[in-house]
Amino acid sequence: MIEAIPPSDRNLILTGYIGPNQVVVARRIAQTLGMPFVNFETRLEERADLPIDEIRLRFGQARLKTLEAEVVQELMLYRGAVILVSGQTLLHSDYLPRLSDTGQVICLVASLDAVLQRVHLALGARYHNPAERAIAVGHLKREWAIRKAPGVEEFDTTGMTENEIVQAICDLWREQVLYIRE
Repeated sequence: MIEAIPPSDRNLILTGYIGPNQVVVARRIAQTLGMPFVNFETRLEERADLPIDEIRLRFGQARLKTLEAEVVQELMLYRGAVILVSGQTLLHSDYLPRLSDTGQVICLVASLDAVLQRVHLALGARYHNPAERAIAVGHLKREWAIRKAPGVEEFDTTGMTENEIVQAICDLWREQVLYIRE
């Protein structure tokens, strides 16, 4: 089905985990490519007017999954956008194949050492708290479950600065769009 969408209308769907600044990186990619940016988690929180943890606490997991399904349905209507969505969400239900029909899914990854270094820089002194590090590593494991899913292209950001990641993903996207046009 992806071939039916013109290259200029294809979405760039980013997932995975490279550290705490992933939203900033995804937003910069969208700006560089001149594409709208859509953050799944932000859309979900806006729909409920509550943070995700609060939705789960007040209304339970079933309500959260219902809201997720609604937001995924909304995301499928986007064309020519950079969409940031968690690997956990993509693995739920049939979300990955449905979103893959709208564009390319790229899973951003980095070595554990690189991720921990980025977390250390972001957390500062809080990094020395084992609970803070455990949360970051747990998030990493959950997000990286998407890595081997069919149709997901893995992109290793180990050893790259944020600027290099933005440039490399933009270059990769431009190459893919040109390839499809030919």
